Amino acid sequence: MNALSRRIFVLVGLVLIPRLLFAQASITGTVKDPSGGVLPGVTVEASSEALIEKVRTAVTDGTGQYRIVDLRAGTYTVTFTLTGFNTYKREGIELTGSFTASVNADLKVGALEESVTVTGESPVVDTQSVRRQTVLSNDVIGSIPAAR
Repeated sequence: MNALSRRIFVLVGLVLIPRLLFAQASITGTVKDPSGGVLPGVTVEASSEALIEKVRTAVTDGTGQYRIVDLRAGTYTVTFTLTGFNTYKREGIELTGSFTASVNADLKVGALEESVTVTGESPVVDTQSVRRQTVLSNDVIGSIPAAR
C-alpha cells in the first residue's frame, strides 16, 4: 500500500467511524382514526430509560405523520394521545444503531367531553363626554360641493 492510499484509507476511517459510534435511531409513523382518516395534532411520546430526558415528544403534522429523531439505542414505549380519542400505547420497541422504526397507530374515538366557557363584558361607554361621532361614506364626501 503506498502513502496516498494509506492517507485515503485513514481519511475514510476518520469520517465513517464517528458516524458508526454515534449513530442515532428514529421512530416515525402515521396516526389515523378508525375510518382511515389521518389525525393531525396527535401528541406522540417516546419514553425510555436510555434517554437522559426520559421522554421525547412530537406532534403529528397535517398528513398525520410524525418523526422522533436522534434516539439512543434501547427499548422504547410510544404513547399516542389526542383529546376525544382513547390513548394508544405500544411497548417493547427495540432500537439499535441507526435503525428507523415505523410505528403506526389507529386511535379509536373515546368519551367526548365538551366544555363551553362564556365570558361577557359590558361595552365600553364614555360617560364623561357628550361628543357625537359619525362616519361618512365616500359617496357622501364626494357629493359635498368644494371650491378649488
